[in-house]
Amino acid sequence: MSKSSPRRPFGGRSNGTITVIEAKVHRSSARRARLAFILTAVIVGLLSAVVAASYMHPILALIVGALIGVPTGGIAWVLVRIWPVLQRLWWWLPEIGITTVLGIGWTQLANHTSGPVTFLVVALVVGVPAAIPASRRFILAWAMCLYVRHRLRVCFAQFIISNQSGTLPLILWAKPTPVGERVWIYLRPGLSLADLEGRLDKIAVACNASTALVERASDGNAAYLRFDIKRREVLTADVASPLVDVINPDTPVSDRPMPVVPTALDLPDVDAPTITLPAQKKSPASTANGSKPAASSSADADDVTDWI
Repeated sequence: MSKSSPRRPFGGRSNGTITVIEAKVHRSSARRARLAFILTAVIVGLLSAVVAASYMHPILALIVGALIGVPTGGIAWVLVRIWPVLQRLWWWLPEIGITTVLGIGWTQLANHTSGPVTFLVVALVVGVPAAIPASRRFILAWAMCLYVRHRLRVCFAQFIISNQSGTLPLILWAKPTPVGERVWIYLRPGLSLADLEGRLDKIAVACNASTALVERASDGNAAYLRFDIKRREVLTADVASPLVDVINPDTPVSDRPMPVVPTALDLPDVDAPTITLPAQKKSPASTANGSKPAASSSADADDVTDWI
């Protein structure tokens, strides 16, 4: 007899159903929610009771403090408890916003126009940007930014170590660049720039890119980082130059003037200057006993030979 697995919170059964919030994150949020409720209720209740004690009896002040502290703690419990859901909504916020705008536009268009007019407007809105190369590249570039945000989140959840509570880094914003995409993230406690630099090759594979680079986006905050996802090389691409129009392509190579390049320096002969060395001074004669006289330190010094 098979046992039925219990239903997980915010997800389906464990038999292959996708779980929106992991069990570790669910337990951590429940523990933090209880702690937030107790601290908020006690602190707000005591402060309210102290303020109310100046206007009424202390027992009534305690009752008023409890009536204010408990609902405030309940609000803190709700915010902390639903934070994992809010985090998932933040991950999919661009897609949710785009889908909502398109849904509202389609509803308004269908309610105020006929069928052929609706089809014509949709064909123009979809077909014209897809037919123009510039607009098509623009849309694809921003679509890849949304794709890279989710791929980085998968990297953090799969093979990059996070903290014990299971909170992932906050992926802030992404924009297209000439070589790929640039994404700004904010790290949570437990990760550093050095942890990411050793996994750049895996991040590039997960993002379907050529290479990935990471560096600090702020000098004063080590948690604020910037990812550069590189997909193409722009330095080796062919560019249009106005100098090509100056050259006549019909001119044969043999008729083109070749500049004369000197092979050696041709300088006039310069007479070498004559250098005259000063005459050497003669050494002083030796004394009677064969020793050389000592050099006087100054002209006014006494002669030593007068004392011998």
